Amino acid sequence: MGQHGRTLQKIFALLLIAASVFAGALADGIVYTENEWNFVDASMDVSGGIPEGAAGALLRIRESGVLRVATEPYYPPQEFIDPALTDQAAYVGADMELARFIADQMGVTLEIVPMALSQVLPAVADGTCDLAISALAFVPARADLVELSKGYYFAEGDPGSGILIREGDRDVIQGVADLADRVIGAQSSSLQETLTAEHVLQYKEFQRFSSVQEVYAALQEGQVDAATVDIGPAQAYIQNNPGCGLMLVDGVSFALDAQFKGDRIAGRKGDLALMYYINGVLDLVLAQDLYTQWIGQAELRAAELGL
Repeated sequence: MGQHGRTLQKIFALLLIAASVFAGALADGIVYTENEWNFVDASMDVSGGIPEGAAGALLRIRESGVLRVATEPYYPPQEFIDPALTDQAAYVGADMELARFIADQMGVTLEIVPMALSQVLPAVADGTCDLAISALAFVPARADLVELSKGYYFAEGDPGSGILIREGDRDVIQGVADLADRVIGAQSSSLQETLTAEHVLQYKEFQRFSSVQEVYAALQEGQVDAATVDIGPAQAYIQNNPGCGLMLVDGVSFALDAQFKGDRIAGRKGDLALMYYINGVLDLVLAQDLYTQWIGQAELRAAELGL
């Protein structure tokens, strides 16, 4: 038999093995898939905690007794630091309550691992952390790197993202066209960075910052002339800091397509069983309207802290 024949034989053998594995998975009811938008939207029964037959990350979490969650803790009301608290308890916000709920459902200890947003997804991709919970919107490039859950938070009347400027520039920056000779900024690795690339095609310079607070500070200090921001949190910041001197440009809004809306949890690429489990927990959260309660409480505390 020639080399070509041996190659075909190997391919056929591999196809038979794959078919056998797939058939066995079907028989066991364990076929994990992503939908056409490349995020996981089906769920696992989580009423008994991590199942006995768990494998991959679920097994590792159960055996270690620890769930490691990466987050960038400077995005109120989803995640922020409460200076009145210490250690792990200092990480507060709706997403942190969600992380605690997931750990409780799993029956393990939660370890929140703070880091820059640009490091959150790589930490999950390389297995340093099990999950990323950090107000993550769906971005196709993210779905290429990690597994994404179904959406768990859809802000009512979400205004999308917009352009933040200094109040003194209200007459000279009134739209995207006025940014052609300006320095603009956004948080690195954020949805707003992606939206800037899509909608702001002409600018003098584009600067990236590790947190939203750094974006606000750079604008106030004149380091940038405008910034792409999430409108909701920016409105809250302006309201909670009446002397900040910042404002949103009227009539400028960058919206997401419907299928991309909703904050999501990220897990390691290929570990679909873990994401099915996470979706099962999210089903409980949504059925009991828990996230709405958590974010309401977090908004009050963030306002008290001037965030």
